Amino acid sequence: MSDNIITVENLGKKYNIRHQQRNGARYKALRDVLADQTKSIARRVWSALRNPKPSKSLAKSPSSEDFWALKDVSFEVKRGDVLGIIGRNGAGKSTLLKILSRITEPSEGRVTLRGRVASLLEVGTGFHPELTGRENIFLNGSILGMHRAEIKQKFDEIVAFAEVEKFLDTPVKRYSSGMYVRLAFAVAAHLEPEILIVDEVLAVGDADFQKRCLGKMSQVAIQGRTVLFVSHNMDAVLRLCRSAMVLNRGRVVNQGGPEKLVAEYLHGHHGLSSMRRWANPNLRPGNNIVRLEEVYMHDESGLGASTFDIRKSIGITMIYEVLRADTPLVENFNVFNEQGVFLFVAHSVQSPHYNGPRDSGRYRATAWIPGNLLAEGFFAVSAAMVSEGPFRVHFHEEQAVSFHVTDPMTGDSARGIHVGPFPGAIRPLLKWEISSVVEGPVAPIPAVLA
Repeated sequence: MSDNIITVENLGKKYNIRHQQRNGARYKALRDVLADQTKSIARRVWSALRNPKPSKSLAKSPSSEDFWALKDVSFEVKRGDVLGIIGRNGAGKSTLLKILSRITEPSEGRVTLRGRVASLLEVGTGFHPELTGRENIFLNGSILGMHRAEIKQKFDEIVAFAEVEKFLDTPVKRYSSGMYVRLAFAVAAHLEPEILIVDEVLAVGDADFQKRCLGKMSQVAIQGRTVLFVSHNMDAVLRLCRSAMVLNRGRVVNQGGPEKLVAEYLHGHHGLSSMRRWANPNLRPGNNIVRLEEVYMHDESGLGASTFDIRKSIGITMIYEVLRADTPLVENFNVFNEQGVFLFVAHSVQSPHYNGPRDSGRYRATAWIPGNLLAEGFFAVSAAMVSEGPFRVHFHEEQAVSFHVTDPMTGDSARGIHVGPFPGAIRPLLKWEISSVVEGPVAPIPAVLA
């Protein structure tokens, strides 16, 4: 028996896209449409009687075209795997999930699913708006192939997770979007399908709900069931998924481990990489005093890397050539997060060569970002060389390199055992002192003097 629970072979989905008429054509009333259709039919019948050959007028209208949302998609998912599907908007992710959920028929290819599927693709999917929350729980369970006794067994867990006890007998059409999606996710996750498919719909929930959803999906995966997870939140993909797949323009462009694929996706998405080299000396940033040759990210062993454990030190190195030996130089790196927020600038003040002249030749300068300082996410680095007194910029290469920081969720980083979104541009692991307070006046904590 195959260990694959999902097999997708040469899958394709085609849509016919109609274009708006040009030349200022107005929208027609129903009577105009009916009149035009009658005239068109009469013309076609008359043309067929006069000339039995196929008429060119019967050909496809030039105001429409075929669009392939998916094309030649093939992949396999092992039983118990957690697959993250990533890609830009319009890459075909949602179309793929709709086909796997049997909501949409493929235009070509074949999908083999070996187990019950529960999916949460968009608010309202699978719920009847006129039925109550209670009735929809049983309806969804029946659609998944569950017996009434199985649904009853999980009923209390579903209601508690969704936090809709007070509205259980209210038609779901009166639910807020948050209540709707909480109940939908609770049903999909708790009725123990072999395959759970979850789209970005979790983004509509609050931070606590997202935390519980991620925790529940992790629990589902630990139980040996299969999860397909689509998200633009790369940190969630890295925490939850064991494998990943990248879609672009309806095709699978990469598959493999999530850390490698997320790093490559982010670098490609932002047009940056973790290493930059200027091979041609005439094109290197700088002037007749100093020129930048290379900038790269690396781990503590010196090995080049693009993704870093939040707990480990991160190395940034620039290689440059001094052409004139009489100028004081200061190396510096500027670090920005994904939103473009300027986090910090690091000057080489701790180096014995700070703001001093260098002999002519090639140099390597490395700055270390300590572990447990940056938060999870994508970061860009600018490299610069300046002189102080008087101040002068010799080169400043904006967004020279980039890197990604991820939290392995082992409990020993600043987030501890928290699994939900963790705000902040930085995430230092601070030293804490906690003690009980005995009765009586509390002695003041002595100030720490610099």
